[in-house]
Amino acid sequence: MLPLNFKKYSFRIKNSENRIYIFDTIRKRFVVLQPEEWVRQHVIHFLVEEKKYPRSIINVEKQITLNSLKKRFDIVVFNSDGTIKILVECKSPNIEITQATFDQIARYNMKLDAEYLMVTNGLQHYYCQIDHAQEKYTFLREIPDFSR
Repeated sequence: MLPLNFKKYSFRIKNSENRIYIFDTIRKRFVVLQPEEWVRQHVIHFLVEEKKYPRSIINVEKQITLNSLKKRFDIVVFNSDGTIKILVECKSPNIEITQATFDQIARYNMKLDAEYLMVTNGLQHYYCQIDHAQEKYTFLREIPDFSR
């Protein structure tokens, strides 16, 4: 797989029935290694190892309903009160981050109400803090580290 713009992490990889799998430490199972999954697994390791978020407050690829359509978010990180601190949208490295990508995560966030957004294709990372009262967002250099 293509090297990404993250530190080097240690992954459990296996080959079975001519398919390559990567172990997801959140879902606690091997998943097919596709380009977007490669990015998703790097983000999980970034959140846990660099930003120190506990695995127990991270959720991966869960379904939500938006305007009666079923959609899946990539990653959310919860606050201790159950609200969502960070919503992450992962794209394959060959997918350019465009306004459409930000529109997608904004639609998801209308339902999820996260405090921070992260959009990445593994090569480029964008971070925003949402001000719900003012209905605006501010781009950040990075997302905050975990704090109790």
